[in-house]
Amino acid sequence: MSTFLIPLDSKSRVPIYQQICEYLKAEIQRGRLRAGEKLPSARGLAQNLGISRSTVDLAYDQLVSEGYIEAVPCKGYYICDIDGMYFPKKPIRREEADDASRREQLASPKTQEVFETDFALDGIAPGGFPHHLWKKLARRALAEQEDRLYKPGDPCGEPGLREVLAQYLYQARGVRCVPEQIIVGAGNDYLLLLLGTILGSGRRVAMENPTYLSAYYDFRYTGYEIEAVGQDSLGMKAKELEASRADVAYVMPSHQFPMGMVMPLKRRMELLAWAAAGEERYIVEDDYDSEFRYKGKPVPALQGFDQKDCVIYMGTFSKSLAPTVRVSYMVLPVRLMKQYQSRGGLFAVTVSRADQKILELFLKEGHYERHLNRMRAVYKTKHDLMLREFRELGDLAEISGENAGVHLLVTLKNGLTEQDAVLRAKQAGIRVYGLSQYRIGAAEKIQEHTVVLGYACLEEEEIRAAAKKLKAVWTA
Repeated sequence: MSTFLIPLDSKSRVPIYQQICEYLKAEIQRGRLRAGEKLPSARGLAQNLGISRSTVDLAYDQLVSEGYIEAVPCKGYYICDIDGMYFPKKPIRREEADDASRREQLASPKTQEVFETDFALDGIAPGGFPHHLWKKLARRALAEQEDRLYKPGDPCGEPGLREVLAQYLYQARGVRCVPEQIIVGAGNDYLLLLLGTILGSGRRVAMENPTYLSAYYDFRYTGYEIEAVGQDSLGMKAKELEASRADVAYVMPSHQFPMGMVMPLKRRMELLAWAAAGEERYIVEDDYDSEFRYKGKPVPALQGFDQKDCVIYMGTFSKSLAPTVRVSYMVLPVRLMKQYQSRGGLFAVTVSRADQKILELFLKEGHYERHLNRMRAVYKTKHDLMLREFRELGDLAEISGENAGVHLLVTLKNGLTEQDAVLRAKQAGIRVYGLSQYRIGAAEKIQEHTVVLGYACLEEEEIRAAAKKLKAVWTA
């Protein structure tokens, strides 16, 4: 695409770069800009719109960080193939209608509404992606792989990447595995669907409630039955899990989404005991947000304590690097490798060999560890600012989920409902997210008073200004 016209309002309080972002996101979500389509160059779009190139660069960088577009070295910017946006549709039963509606709400915003500030839960800090280093490694990877790029790769992922991943996971998370147990894929959605093929049909999956609904729909799409299990401040309730008919438990012990608690060792041991007590029981450990922890020492992954070969460990680089780095991985128990080879081994790897080589170099040469240290400092500053701002609400609100990750929860104690809090924020030009949209089951009627606030994508001044407005409208 050479260029296009974007309606910009120079008098709006919304910055020009954000207007460009919202317009392009809406076009992508409506399908008018399709996966693989090239965007105009930053220089060309700036000239066409009569604005500075730096403004377009800022908009493109934000879209890259949120996973809508990707920068291809020496070629330009292209629309990403976003997981879940083009899922095959199937008939929806009446009792599923509310769930399906909420799934659409949970996807990236599909309306043309433009918010002055969006406490979105996806994306990364502006300028957080190491563009220059990534381009340098890309050139090296292409040069080193020139004679291999056109040949089929290993269905499990490139051996070099899996080797360095096994070393990193042991050192950083206490995961015990050999490279042959690691399966590389383009996003957790793909890997969960592949896992459904490996485990076979007829499974019942226990999930915390509320939970990460993308995983919920992946399991549903596979045909599995879901049992919503309650959780307390320590995570999934072990007694409720034991009382269920589930033979698979999906948990996020390092940082439960969206509630934000970190599961202590005692509860982890209880879950492992549940898995060991039955044949063909498995725990799917999604190590969500384990990289960013602000209080206490990191607890090693559940998989590292597993003595019965029953934990399926999953991780991704989408949160720590950028959503456009569509590289996730799954560590299978040894006893599932035979099923993978017979049922899932025919699947081709969904990450290009070049991208895998870039990531291998990034990990092997210590760039990833340095990147994480830098981003931890960035997010720790924003995390502390969020706590200072919203703790000013005093007894009118309770803050939770703040010990890890890049979001926190605010529960209002002054009688204001979640719906009212979201509406008042919207009227102030601010987007916040209600906790209820992450709950399983339309039949569950809980009067929520909690909103979820992500802060990774926001600048410190944006946080201060938005927090001031929210405190005013929520206490009016």
